[in-house]
Amino acid sequence: MSREAVPTGYRTKSKEIDVTTPQDPNAQNAGPQYGAPQYGAPQYGSPQYGAPQYGQTGYGVPPQPIPAPPKKKRKWPWILGAIVVLIIIIAVATSGGSDDSSPSGSQNGSAQNAPANGGGEQAAGLNTPVRDGKFEFVVTGVEKGLASVGDNPYLTEQAQGQFVVVTMTVKNISDKAYGFSPSDQKLLDAQGREFEPSTSAQIALGGSDIPVWDNINPGNTVTAKVVFDMPKDAVPTAIELHDSMFSGGAKVTLG
Repeated sequence: MSREAVPTGYRTKSKEIDVTTPQDPNAQNAGPQYGAPQYGAPQYGSPQYGAPQYGQTGYGVPPQPIPAPPKKKRKWPWILGAIVVLIIIIAVATSGGSDDSSPSGSQNGSAQNAPANGGGEQAAGLNTPVRDGKFEFVVTGVEKGLASVGDNPYLTEQAQGQFVVVTMTVKNISDKAYGFSPSDQKLLDAQGREFEPSTSAQIALGGSDIPVWDNINPGNTVTAKVVFDMPKDAVPTAIELHDSMFSGGAKVTLG
């Protein structure tokens, strides 16, 4: 019996054909077969061993600092400004101010409204009613050349030059109580200079129906004396009467 030819690379054992897959000389260095991941290699979509998950920082990387919250805007300067404005408004409202309303009848005909600068109109004289805002004034007398005022020896006030005392009546012609302030009045001399009242001499003199801090009720009339300290050679010619520091004023001549 003839022996069959065996191809090269195949061998027989015990008369059985042992077919062995030919060896590829590059098989030892070849990579893994398609679809089979290497041992220890991460599969698709899986993180490597020890690698940080998505959103986590890696080892050795410091965490990002948390941003500080925005600073709140300071509101106290606006609040303080609103309080100051409110105080000014209250001061103007309570001090009087000019008032267009006035009682009808004989009072309108008897009183004269004289502007502070004259305004082309002749200023009123002594014992003539004039009006400014909430008050009606009548200047009844002027005393000049006083070296001191006050009957109390402990309250006597000495003049820098001479004291001039202007006596007047003040009537509240409004429907609310308002305070009369001597410090709002102005005395004028022949040179056109303006003089403010002397507060200390006002207190020492007295002689007014009400203290300077009291209000005059609607319809009431009080007598007030306003004291000015002016040079000895100065000649008082007129006085400007105001119901408040913001009013236009009414001028009365003293000659």
